[in-house]
Amino acid sequence: TDSGTFQSYIYGDVEVSPQEIVAFQREIGVDVGTMLDVFGRPDMSRQDLESSVEETFARSEISLEEAGDDILLNGPIQGGLHHDLRARSAKLMGNADFGGNSFSIHPIGGIVPLMEQQRYRELIEVLLSSKSELPPNRPIHFFGCGHPMLFPLAIALGVDIFDSAAYAIFARDNRIMTPEGTIKLEGLEEWPFHSRILGDLTPELVRSMEKEERCKILSRHNLDITQAELARCREAIRSGTIWQLAEKRSHCSPQLRDAFVWLQDQLVSPDDGPIGKAVLDLIASCNPLRKGGEEFVEDTEFRPHFLHMQALLANRWRIPGSWWDSSSGAPERLVIIHSAPPPWRASALETAIKFLLEEPKSIIFVETPLGPIPFTLEDLSPWCHLVGPDDMWLPSFEDEELLPFLMDFGVSGTPLVRTPPLELTELPKESISKVREWIDRCSIVDKLTLLCSIHAMDACKMTQEMSIRKSRTDRIVNVFIEEKHSFSPRLTDGGISISNQGAARLNNLHKTNPPDFGQEESDEVFSGTPRVCIVDDAVPFVGLGRNVIHGYVSGADSHIVPGQPCLIVNSEGSLVAHGIALSTSVEMSFFRKGIAVKVREGVMKGKD
Repeated sequence: TDSGTFQSYIYGDVEVSPQEIVAFQREIGVDVGTMLDVFGRPDMSRQDLESSVEETFARSEISLEEAGDDILLNGPIQGGLHHDLRARSAKLMGNADFGGNSFSIHPIGGIVPLMEQQRYRELIEVLLSSKSELPPNRPIHFFGCGHPMLFPLAIALGVDIFDSAAYAIFARDNRIMTPEGTIKLEGLEEWPFHSRILGDLTPELVRSMEKEERCKILSRHNLDITQAELARCREAIRSGTIWQLAEKRSHCSPQLRDAFVWLQDQLVSPDDGPIGKAVLDLIASCNPLRKGGEEFVEDTEFRPHFLHMQALLANRWRIPGSWWDSSSGAPERLVIIHSAPPPWRASALETAIKFLLEEPKSIIFVETPLGPIPFTLEDLSPWCHLVGPDDMWLPSFEDEELLPFLMDFGVSGTPLVRTPPLELTELPKESISKVREWIDRCSIVDKLTLLCSIHAMDACKMTQEMSIRKSRTDRIVNVFIEEKHSFSPRLTDGGISISNQGAARLNNLHKTNPPDFGQEESDEVFSGTPRVCIVDDAVPFVGLGRNVIHGYVSGADSHIVPGQPCLIVNSEGSLVAHGIALSTSVEMSFFRKGIAVKVREGVMKGKD
């Protein structure tokens, strides 16, 4: 239930106290009530908005006291259009507590006027600045948001709950909802959309109905469309495509598209305030790899998971420390192979070998529509899984346009050669074999540094005597170290999986104490494979291969990457299991339910 704050804003002041509002909601038996906050309009002065933030917080303690253990309580976030006030309100309400009771859900208040005036950019600013200081384990409620067109983007940015009477309000005004916008009933001769509710009727017949009957049937249609879009969003979350759905919906309205383009700019160059913090948290919380194909469109390069992987490449990829002929030193040239579609091990491998044989100190890249990547990462998603017309693989960058990418990789000062695929002329098979072995080893080293945060020197030492097993399609399937299976490159996304043997080797590289929530951590780029430390009571279960559950985690390294490998250790740092992290270290410190790490294998499995 709502507290009546918005109704008070619409109809005038209501003489009721914060305690009375909560008590009334408790007495009628609601599950989630809402405290009586102070509505902050976008057009209010900063001074008035500051007062609304402070007064809302001042009422939080007495509201939580009145709620007790009987009902859950909404703690609204106010602050108008001021980012710092929204962040302050979020921090105050997120930390509000009375006798161990805190708010269960945080609605974002004062946003209906923005939606009514289609001020979607400011709406996103309000959401992001509020989210920057909210505890990650608290659901976010978008007060009054009910148009299906806004659901995908709001959900992609972290909104969990919606409420609105829009379906009925629009129906009273003879307006029909669709996921792409709103259509007026007036003037329609047939339905330009599929409708389960209106399908057996004609627009003319609906217009001829009595007002109450017409309002009822249009309301049913609008509500049906609303529920269908929410179902579509839930499926998009499950398939990892919620951002792509938000991209599609952004083209439905000029105002929404303008807001989405602004958001893309923030994703690429976050500001220093609350919005920048929220954007960086968003990028860090997503799995940088995706399975399957990914359509190449104008928005692809701005997707958070792609930006996350780009950041990992820029921070962790390193120039080889030695070359295939055992020489060392700086690279002599950078070779970028263009006009070669994936799989690059088929279309560009011979060209890479040719240039390495000519000059062993060559760095080989392949050019993609999203920019160049090292040839050793030729199977990395999404670069190798882009779907689009054949001509998208033709050169699309001038030399100067490549410079920002090359600066990220630290090779901008290396002499550049750009070439299409070339056939390998007859050369000594022994030399070709040595080059290929070096490329394969570099591929494993690069994946360990990129996805497991292993220093390149450590990865090189570990793989010095490695052997491999390949598939019939010439892909590395298993990596053996000292004849023990340690790693497996993944076909689906170009990532890397680890075995118990590999996990033990990675854990032995750690020289620091296991992580503990609250302690300061090193900000080194290569801090070792991320560790999750579990409480002793959970060790016997996780050691047998059961998942790590939130609430049983006592510490987690800050550089954990969701969707990528991590080690599970006990309080002494001994290896218990390994698996795939499903949340960030910050989320692990807050969450008390759900799976924190999907365990692949426990070290105690198979033991008595």
